[in-house]
Formats: sequence, structure tokens, C-alpha cells
Amino acid sequence: MDSLNFGRKFIRYLLALSLLCGSDAIAGAPTEMVKSTVDQVIKILSDPRYKGEANKDTRRKMLRATIFTRFDFQEMAKRSLSAEWSRHTPEEQKEFVKIFTDFVEKTSVKNIESYDGEKFIYTGESIKEPYAAVEGKILTTDRDEITIDYMLAWVDNEWKVYDLVVDGISFVSNYRSQFARLIRESSYEGLVRRLREKLADKRP
Repeated sequence: MDSLNFGRKFIRYLLALSLLCGSDAIAGAPTEMVKSTVDQVIKILSDPRYKGEANKDTRRKMLRATIFTRFDFQEMAKRSLSAEWSRHTPEEQKEFVKIFTDFVEKTSVKNIESYDGEKFIYTGESIKEPYAAVEGKILTTDRDEITIDYMLAWVDNEWKVYDLVVDGISFVSNYRSQFARLIRESSYEGLVRRLREKLADKRP
């Protein structure tokens, strides 16, 4: 299995169905902001105007605008690199955040389109400023139940996602272990090169 890929089930629910904080959501309770974006994503995916291969570019542009503007990619990239982050200059850190952001967007957006009628239940919320957690469950069409925790931080007067935890598995922790292994086996430059190769791959 590719060292930069997660299992199909994990990546599907992690990034395809649990995306947060839509672009028109106002500041407010974290749960309401989470629910707002989940509803927006489902609306886009359910709209006949955006279905099919012919509308793929428009559909994906709308999904990116709805979802990814509310991710704190700098914090996610920093946490994913762990101690390696501090070994690099601000310019190198900025470059890595850009590569990391593009990589996450590219590898996740097609999985977002796999939505198949799953239902969402929000089960709890905790706030310890400047952080918050929203707890929920996904009920699949096969009657499976998947727990999901949305980890948010208050950044620039809005809630932004810095991690997602699905069935106890953290998005950031997964990338941290994979990045550490690639750096150990090659180098930081090798990791960056591998991410660039993934971005250059034109396969859908």
C-alpha cells in the first residue's frame, strides 16, 4: 500500500463526509458551524446540476470553496511534521504548508464525492478556549456506526479545523507517523519530493 495513503474506509469518512465550517458560516457554536458545512456539502453533492463527469470541475471547485477555507492547514502541517517543523526556516515552513494543503485537497476531494446517503448525528460539544471539540456519529447505509470528533481552534475570529478523529484514529497522527517514516528512510527533502510527485500525478 502506498505510504501516503490511508485505508479506503478511513479516508472516505475522514475527509469525504466530515468536513467543516462552511465559507458562509458565521461565528457561533462549533456544532452549528460543523452542521452548516455538512449540510452544504450534501446539498452540492445532491444537486443534479453538479452531478456527472461533465460537471466535475465545477462541483469540485464548489466543494473546495465550501470546505477547505476553514481548515487551519498551517497548524495541521506543523503538527504533522512534529519536531521536524522547528528544524526549518520560515520560508521552508511556508513552502511545506502550501504543498501539504495542495496534497490534502487533491487526495481528499474525490473521496468527498463518494457520499451515499449517510446520516450524521451530533452527540456532544466541549469548549476550552481557544479550542473546541464536536463529537458525532455517522450512520452508514449498511447500518455501520462510525464515531467522529472534530477538533477546532479559534483562529482569526472563527473556528477552524486542526484535526479529525475517526473511530479513535487521528488524521494528524496518521500523517505524522507516515511523514516521520519517510524522513527516516530518506530525508525531509525526500518527503517534499514525494508529495510533489503525488501532486504532479494527473490521474483523477
